[in-house]
Amino acid sequence: MMFLLVLENVRHRPLRTLLSILLIAVPVTLILTLVGLSHGFMADSQRRARGVGADILVQPQGSSLMQFTNATLTQKFINFLAAQPHVTLATGVINVAFGGWNQITGIQPDQFYAMSGGFIFLSGHGFQNPDDVIIDSYWANQSHARLGEALHLLNHDWHVCGIVEPGKLSHIFVQAPVLQELTANKEKFSNIYVKVDDPKRNVTVVVDELKDKLPGYPIWPMEVFLSQMSVDNIPFLKPFVNVVIGIGILIAFAVVALSMYMAILQRTREIGILKSLGGTRWFILELILAEALLMAVGGTVLGISFSFATRYAIMRLVPASLPQAIVPEWWPIAGGIVLGAAILGAIYPGTIAVRQDPIEALAYE
Repeated sequence: MMFLLVLENVRHRPLRTLLSILLIAVPVTLILTLVGLSHGFMADSQRRARGVGADILVQPQGSSLMQFTNATLTQKFINFLAAQPHVTLATGVINVAFGGWNQITGIQPDQFYAMSGGFIFLSGHGFQNPDDVIIDSYWANQSHARLGEALHLLNHDWHVCGIVEPGKLSHIFVQAPVLQELTANKEKFSNIYVKVDDPKRNVTVVVDELKDKLPGYPIWPMEVFLSQMSVDNIPFLKPFVNVVIGIGILIAFAVVALSMYMAILQRTREIGILKSLGGTRWFILELILAEALLMAVGGTVLGISFSFATRYAIMRLVPASLPQAIVPEWWPIAGGIVLGAAILGAIYPGTIAVRQDPIEALAYE
């Protein structure tokens, strides 16, 4: 009985119902897209860091977990690390940020190739001239850069000599000496990656020895470093996500409250008839809440669908800058948030409905 009444109410007012579901889908999409961006950014950063092939990461003094652009490590420092027991290779990179989250990375080609296994070229070749730049397919799609064309970055014109598969530390690579000269960081690096002879046995040994010899320098086993790269460990990211979730709750609450209030105004005679036929206050309130929940479920499903659409749009437009992941474990969380907001939003209109006098309601025109 209840289910049939709710379906009839929805069916007889398709436009209002559709608009309500669309508006409820907005906060669901907002929450899932933001969560997907934060998780996608972390997953992409982990994948690219793992692609270096290093066992240990050494950062400058005073660096934070996600700080990659403080270039203070010198070539002598790299030589010192390379000479340590069990260390087979050490290479430095210099990172220069531009345009927000984006960065260009200067590498020592021979050492970087030896450590990472080299690039997988989709087209073009490696460095041949000082102004050569290698980009991955994500950046090529985002910037519409093509092989042989000029790429203007850091007030400098680079020549695109190669396009490679993504997953090796950065999206944009140049030769370290050129980037150092361009940014007045001669022979200075942002990070140093170290490879050891037997990772299973000697990573901890080398890390402990380096911490004794280099107090104050952040020295990470790569697996430990990667495990720390999460939303909870990035300053301001988790509070930002919580703020957006709060905004989503307010939107869902306002949409449901307004929608159900308008529905009650439109159904005054219907409520009067139900009361005259013996419908109790709880029955009327339950009817209002059931309709609100139905719209919330519809909005949740639609919002989940929209999150796939936003991911597709982002991957088409800015795949390098804003990688978005689909996070299914957040679907019930977003749904629960919207359902809770829908219940709260329907309580006040429902209270108005149950207080209506049946005689006045039947006389309403």
